[in-house]
Amino acid sequence: MHIPTPRSSRLLLFVFLLGPLVLAGCDQGRGDGPFRGNDSDSDTGLSNCTIPTNDIDSGCNGKDCIPALTNPSLTDRTADAASYLAPDDRVIGLLFGDQPLAIPHNILWFHEIINFDDWGGRKFAVTYCPLTGSSLAFDRGAVNGAEFGVSGLLFRNNLIMYDRRSGESFWPQMNRKANCGAEVGTTLEMEPIVEMTWEQWQTLHPDTRVISKNTSHPFSYVNTSYPYGNYEETDNDRLLFDMPIDDRRPPKERVLGIPNGNEGGVAFPFGALDDGSAARAVEITWQGAPVVVFWHREGRGAMAYHATLNGRSLSFSVDEGRFVDAETGSTWTLDGRAVSGPQADARLEPVSQAYVSFWFAWAAFQPQTTIWTEEG
Repeated sequence: MHIPTPRSSRLLLFVFLLGPLVLAGCDQGRGDGPFRGNDSDSDTGLSNCTIPTNDIDSGCNGKDCIPALTNPSLTDRTADAASYLAPDDRVIGLLFGDQPLAIPHNILWFHEIINFDDWGGRKFAVTYCPLTGSSLAFDRGAVNGAEFGVSGLLFRNNLIMYDRRSGESFWPQMNRKANCGAEVGTTLEMEPIVEMTWEQWQTLHPDTRVISKNTSHPFSYVNTSYPYGNYEETDNDRLLFDMPIDDRRPPKERVLGIPNGNEGGVAFPFGALDDGSAARAVEITWQGAPVVVFWHREGRGAMAYHATLNGRSLSFSVDEGRFVDAETGSTWTLDGRAVSGPQADARLEPVSQAYVSFWFAWAAFQPQTTIWTEEG
């Protein structure tokens, strides 16, 4: 385990990297040390916490210091309102019903949470923490449909959400449940998402909708406006707040993780999946059932699916960059759809618990994780 350098010097370096975003939104006085929560803290409303409060830090100054969005404007991919996106920008893709939707990291760098009140008949929140590289979407049923906002607090550098209602609770994103407040112990049901480049998502879904740049907030959202400097570089071990780093993989390498309980799971590092071929289909057994992980090199994306359809197990290989099942010869896409063959128009069921994050964060939240390798 690698231990970063002292908190004070690391924080000053990070402030330099973040520049205007931190200076506008973060309370540097509180951010210089851990938040010492207690049952009567009037600044945050934290109470009844089931996580160590000395691992909770103030990332910025108070609730909504980073403005979450609710029902933002959407646009077509070719419209001027989508012109802020470059082909290699990363997007979170949703397939609820028949209408594809792309939610760019570019938007979430500045907002972190987007609440949807009715998309495909669902009420949910899409979340991204730039500090941990973690993309998760949640059904809002556990909070009776209430909106989620950014609390301004971090747990192990990860976004802590709060629900905007009386008796509010606090939900560390990667814990996927309430750890402070009235709803302690309540879990959030995850909605399946798939992450890839904007170019690849457009190729798969030319009819997609995407978040418009017209959010009423003064951000440009172009990739040159990324506010965290070189933070995302794979070997960069700089963090906003010190914590142990598991050195089995590069700290900021993206992994597709499938949790197993609160401690375990399996991580599929992008660097291990990328063997130079255009695509890969990796078959595993997870919780006693067959699962396949699709990896697409150009799209820089991976997702896990239950390898069954209508009660029938499927096995997969890659033929000229295409995912093909041996049982029917149908061709499948990175987002789990059959586009040709006898199963055309069918969809594989995603492993909804699977999500992408930086390795250092995945290992911190799932410390008993195994790492997928070629050897199994």
